[in-house]
Amino acid sequence: MNADHSLDNRVLLMGDLAGYGKVALSAMIPVLSAMGAEVFNLPTALVSNTLDYGRFRILDTTDYMEGSLRVWRELGFSFGAVYTGFVTSPRQAALMTDFCREVSEAGARVFNDPIMADHGRYYNGMSPDAASERRPLVAVSDLTMPNYTEACLLTGMDYCEGSITADNVTDIIGALRAIGARSVAITSCYVEGAHCVAGYDEPAGHYFSIPYEVLPVDFPGTGDLFASVTIGRMIQGDSVTDAVRDAMRVVHDMMEQGRGERDRFKGLPVEKYIHLLARKDNENKL
Repeated sequence: MNADHSLDNRVLLMGDLAGYGKVALSAMIPVLSAMGAEVFNLPTALVSNTLDYGRFRILDTTDYMEGSLRVWRELGFSFGAVYTGFVTSPRQAALMTDFCREVSEAGARVFNDPIMADHGRYYNGMSPDAASERRPLVAVSDLTMPNYTEACLLTGMDYCEGSITADNVTDIIGALRAIGARSVAITSCYVEGAHCVAGYDEPAGHYFSIPYEVLPVDFPGTGDLFASVTIGRMIQGDSVTDAVRDAMRVVHDMMEQGRGERDRFKGLPVEKYIHLLARKDNENKL
């Protein structure tokens, strides 16, 4: 890829759009916009509300996506980065993979979050073929950002409820790179007694493991927040490692300040905490 990515801040987000709740596109658009990106979106599904409420409706938008991409090609629209998140079907995954391959060949960077599972199991309603459907999207990514459960499902490696070794996580990272991902950031790892995000920074040529503090609070959409800050920092010129580190800081600080939110099922009200995106060292202020 020969494009100067630091000069191209046009980001296309392909993920689900929740009508009620700050997750997925609803969370990522304000974050990336605040970070200076020019943000576009192509919803993969319309979701009535976050799934944490237990009842919801999901509308598959594959036909709409297919038609939109056709029009965009005719109009000559282009993007410097593309993100892929929630996928509804094998047909939609194939459509997204073909588009990502096309834009990657044109010089865009491709970011992937293979949303499908956590805590050792698939999300409710997820197909047992979800991992195989998402592998092609991982294969065309410059950076894939699965959680530990998703990384195990994608690679066919055993999931461990307890702590894993540094060699274990290195093997999983290697297996993800063997699928085709250039760089990797695995969230929710528990490695040799420490919670961390572990991965591989392909441009820098090194592995990384960044520890974090586990807070006694949960919100849906924190993975979307992590992905959006990571993408935003890389567009600003950060390395994979530095972008991941700052995304971890932002997620931690927003969760810490959001402890008092009354309805956590809605996710974090990111606009309320958008000031926390500012770097603590005051460099590159927003």
